[in-house]
Amino acid sequence: MTLTAAIATLGCKTNQFESAALHESLETAGYRIVPFEAGADLVVVNTCTVTAATDAQSRNLVRRARRLNAACRVVVTGCYAQVDPTALKELPGVALVLGNEEKRDLLRHLADGAGVAVAPSRATTALPPPLSTFAGRSRAFVQIQNGCDAFCSYCIIPYARGASRSVPAAAVIEQIRRLNPDYPEIVLTGIHIGGYGADLQPPTTLLALLHTIERETEVQRLRLGSLEPTEIPAALIETVAASPVLCPHFHIPLQAGDDAVLQRMNRHYDSAFFRTLVTDIHARLPEAAIGLDVIAGFPGETEAEFANTCQLIEDLPVSHLHVFPFSKRPGTPAGAMADQISGSLIKQRAARLRQIGEAKQAAFARRFIGRTLEVVIEGGKRKGLCRGLTGNYLSVAFSGGDAKEGDLVAVRITDWTSAGLLGAAV
Repeated sequence: MTLTAAIATLGCKTNQFESAALHESLETAGYRIVPFEAGADLVVVNTCTVTAATDAQSRNLVRRARRLNAACRVVVTGCYAQVDPTALKELPGVALVLGNEEKRDLLRHLADGAGVAVAPSRATTALPPPLSTFAGRSRAFVQIQNGCDAFCSYCIIPYARGASRSVPAAAVIEQIRRLNPDYPEIVLTGIHIGGYGADLQPPTTLLALLHTIERETEVQRLRLGSLEPTEIPAALIETVAASPVLCPHFHIPLQAGDDAVLQRMNRHYDSAFFRTLVTDIHARLPEAAIGLDVIAGFPGETEAEFANTCQLIEDLPVSHLHVFPFSKRPGTPAGAMADQISGSLIKQRAARLRQIGEAKQAAFARRFIGRTLEVVIEGGKRKGLCRGLTGNYLSVAFSGGDAKEGDLVAVRITDWTSAGLLGAAV
């Protein structure tokens, strides 16, 4: 009898990449991968620990897995497992807890039945395994870097992911070449990709890697993951502007638009620097998507400081926001700060930021009505419409044509709704 396995993934694109690797290794070992709700024999929960809320989601997934199949074997891995393995091992039904380095050896640990296998994160040197496919996706993620040395005061990730370490360029090129025939878009991911190459010998940079990828692969569309604002030089902006394959899309963590809050966050720039950066990107790439991460309700955030954040975002030519209500994270400096903001006020501020983000998104998207855009089809048809993503990160639903998931399609944009752009295949 063939055993079944399900993988539940929380958090970032790095986790999604690593879940794809888990999927591939389990299939190779003879497991049949099924949806989480199917009640698999083996359930892997690949956790996130950015906030207390994601910790709770991870625990709930363990409980749901047991409700769906009381006899299932539950393995918990990922960042929550890395920073608090004891709490997870004590959950009823958890057979195995693996750290981020150990997850790549899932099959060996399943055979050993060790219970808990978590090495200290700051000592890890593990790099991502190669993938031959990216199951269930029309766009493939390629992990070029892992870990972080920034130690922002609100963030547990340097402790969960270890020191920054880069994948050698030759391995990145090999991975892209392996995936490229089946995926029209490759997304370069990592925890801190702007720092790519500083740890390699000889040292190199993200910009050098991009030039190598363009020169040595036939990638059709290449998208960058999140970039710190201090790691977007003018040469990188110019490279994106001149490239036929790099997507005009920048995902930049702002986190706050007030200088005092940025200092408490241990962010190494001020609002004037950020304003100049975004203005420069927009001037060179006026149709680029510029998405910002922003935290609502950081400890001690006054009404005036919050107003400064709102005003900066209102002023800037950004396309969308990712809003994160501040979550008190044990083990971080911010978690021990005085003047914690009440949950209700954090919720109000997050709602206000989302309103700003929705208005920015609508204004940006409407600019493209009447234009023809190239779309990567994602997922199957819903209500007779194909759906996909443009190079500048706009969601499009469109009719016509016989294209399938993963195809690149030219779509003429006809309208906009709160769910995204509407159009018809050309």
